[in-house]
Amino acid sequence: MILLMSIGLAPRMVQQGESAFTSIFQPCFAARPQFSENFDKEKLGQEPRDFASLVGSWYVSEDNGNKVYAVDGKKWSKGKVAVGVADKSRALYGNRYAEFLDRVQAFAYFPLTVYKPVENFKNGVISFRFKGVAGRIDQCAGIAFNIKPNGDYLIFRANCLENNIVLWKYEKGKRSAIKWVQKIVTPPGHWMTLAMGVRGRKIEGMLDGRPVFSYEHTEPIDGKVGLWSKADSVVYFDDFVVKPE
Repeated sequence: MILLMSIGLAPRMVQQGESAFTSIFQPCFAARPQFSENFDKEKLGQEPRDFASLVGSWYVSEDNGNKVYAVDGKKWSKGKVAVGVADKSRALYGNRYAEFLDRVQAFAYFPLTVYKPVENFKNGVISFRFKGVAGRIDQCAGIAFNIKPNGDYLIFRANCLENNIVLWKYEKGKRSAIKWVQKIVTPPGHWMTLAMGVRGRKIEGMLDGRPVFSYEHTEPIDGKVGLWSKADSVVYFDDFVVKPE
């Protein structure tokens, strides 16, 4: 059975001449727990129970009567850490929280919220639906993954104002691009589905069921996961799914 079918991301057929790099999304998985969040039972204006927001303003909002998880960058000014970030960092990483907190504060330009139920993601698929709502500088929606106790992590993201897909690396307080894919249309005001598959060092990405990204990383993926954004972005997230392999 195709994995994407089980999480509502059935891929379209690959056309002649198009790169067929969807193998990560189409294995036969052993029975493993699937984690999913649609925020329907969460309280408006509050942080969802299974997320720990570390940078920026994250809360449950509404979109035409449907509850969503929102990152609100309207009041952004050079970034800010979230309320209670020290306690949240300690809960995530125990005695190493101080090192993690230092790195998180260095990346205060980039809103970040960690998904608590998944302790360690190595292989599988992560997906969500997103809609760019507002933002003059950016309207970014991304998957944060490979989040380490020292605060380093990777991010696979789309930007509704730039029409591209990028894999970024955040390491030792600095951000650098690993791979760009241009001309990927992600118009503001429209719901879209971003998915990322990982097996070992291989990372693949899909947008609305269409393969858009493939990369062989330098080392296997191993760490926590979450959601990510940037600067003044106002973005809605929904139907967040993590399916480990």
